[in-house]
Amino acid sequence: MSDSNTTDFTNPSTFILLGIPGLEAVHIWISIPFFIMYAIALLGNFTILFIVNREPSLHEPMFFFLCMLAVTDLLISTSTMPKMLSIFWFNSREISFSACLTQMYFVHSFSAMESGILVAMAFDRYVAICHPLRHSTILSTSVVAKIGLGLVLRSGILTLPYPFLARQWPYCRTNIIPHSYCRHIAVVNLACADIRISSYYGLFNLVSVIGMDVFFIAVSYTLILRAIFRLPTKDARLKTFGTCISHLCAILILYIPDFFSSLTQRFGQNVPLHIRILFANVYLLVPPMLHPIIYGVRTKQILDRLLHLFSHKET
Repeated sequence: MSDSNTTDFTNPSTFILLGIPGLEAVHIWISIPFFIMYAIALLGNFTILFIVNREPSLHEPMFFFLCMLAVTDLLISTSTMPKMLSIFWFNSREISFSACLTQMYFVHSFSAMESGILVAMAFDRYVAICHPLRHSTILSTSVVAKIGLGLVLRSGILTLPYPFLARQWPYCRTNIIPHSYCRHIAVVNLACADIRISSYYGLFNLVSVIGMDVFFIAVSYTLILRAIFRLPTKDARLKTFGTCISHLCAILILYIPDFFSSLTQRFGQNVPLHIRILFANVYLLVPPMLHPIIYGVRTKQILDRLLHLFSHKET
């Protein structure tokens, strides 16, 4: 490593991403499952978008929200994976200061957007189960578009302080980021200044966005379960609850790694660094990979269209 990476400076022109510190010798092997997961995420989410766009019968709120989720999954994985793979394959570790802050903004913005979309999908399930006759009126196409715009604005505005706060700190010790992408807390920890504002805002953002989203999802499912238990037969209850399984799986695979990754980054100093970074990477790769698989298998309309598409090609 050159001396310029460790000598004093005020504003670095570039940062150095280490990938996964402590596991540099096996970067090439780690890249294999990462690349496979990324390829599956690309294929699966583009397939969802293609099927919904091609089939007019799927132009409903549930599938519009699913398309929003697919686009967000594509963006969040693509904002990190190309650079990550270049580190693993070509040892290309440099990233400009501006590019690092841009990546930071998009990663956190798309993460907040993805969480918001799950709230919108929970609301869609609530309306479909609790107010089925008013579903098309409550969730009209214009309302769905306004919800999507609101989610974009919320995530974009709440994430703006991240790069602005990171830019104002002096980086006078090192520009080496012990991470595989420019995560907010990993970058500001390099600053030789009191970064409590950045740390507190990151925690506030985690609680206000993810915390509130989980709260609204919990409220929606409380009302949904109350409506399900009022149904007259067990078969009706199971069938109605079955329409929520895909969404519940999507919630679990997003929030469990997210909470673990966020909390260990701030409070898990006893957790080995490479474990923390692996979880941070899993959070960006596993949900985009699994969401289209879950919805493709569990959603009859999509599965039927997918099977029809392949059978039509074979003939």
